[in-house]
Amino acid sequence: MTETEIHYRSLEQMYLSAPINTEIYNGITIHISEERSELGLKIAPKFFHAANAIHGSVYFKMLDDAAFFAVNSIVRNVFVYTVSFNVQLLRPVSAGIVRSVGELKFNSSNLFIADSVLYDENNKVVGRGTGNFMKSKIALTAEIGYKL
Repeated sequence: MTETEIHYRSLEQMYLSAPINTEIYNGITIHISEERSELGLKIAPKFFHAANAIHGSVYFKMLDDAAFFAVNSIVRNVFVYTVSFNVQLLRPVSAGIVRSVGELKFNSSNLFIADSVLYDENNKVVGRGTGNFMKSKIALTAEIGYKL
C-alpha cells in the first residue's frame, strides 16, 4: 500500500470511528480518493422528520462530510474544518440508500472550496452543497482515530 493509500484508509478509519458515526449513523460508508470522497447511508426512520422523510440535518451531514474528506484527502498533516457550508435540499427521501460525492474545487495555502452532491438510490440528485474549509492545528494522529 502506498503512503497516499495509507492516508486515505486512515482518514476513512478516523471517520468511521467517530462517536456520531458509531452511535447515530452506524452503517455509514466512506471511500476517499484524490480530491474526492463518497459516502453511503441506508435510510432509517430514526432520520425522519414528522413528514416521514429524512431531516435536513442528514442532508447537511452527508454533504458536508463528503466535501470535507475531499479536502482532507490532500491535507496530510492536520484535520481540516468547515468554515461555512451552503446546502440546497432539492427532493425528499424516505427510503433506500443515499450517496454523497464530494469534490475539491479550489485550494490555496489555507483555504479550500469543495462541492458535494447527494443522490437517492435511483441516482436522482436530492441535495447539493458547497463549503469553505481551512486547516486546523489538530494533527492527524492515532489519538483522533487516524490509523489503519
